Amino acid sequence: MSYFLYILKCKDGSLYTGITTDVKRRFEEHKSGKGGHYTRSKKALKIIYTEKCKDRSSASKRESEIKKWSRVKKFRLINNGNGEGVNKT
Repeated sequence: MSYFLYILKCKDGSLYTGITTDVKRRFEEHKSGKGGHYTRSKKALKIIYTEKCKDRSSASKRESEIKKWSRVKKFRLINNGNGEGVNKT
């Protein structure tokens, strides 16, 4: 089963990073207030980046890596992508 890393832009301009097997379903959960505490309070606006990962372990490791990055570095990833499996939206 494939997993996806995703980055959401929230109403206040902040970014939220997570993983899922179904990006569209997970985004709808975030928008409806069922996605988690952060996006419930910050209001998810749109998906701005997705990246396909081979399994849950690699997706979790990538999520952890990206969550440690600065906002500037995250936007570099969003704007430039990083190769195969990347989808900027």
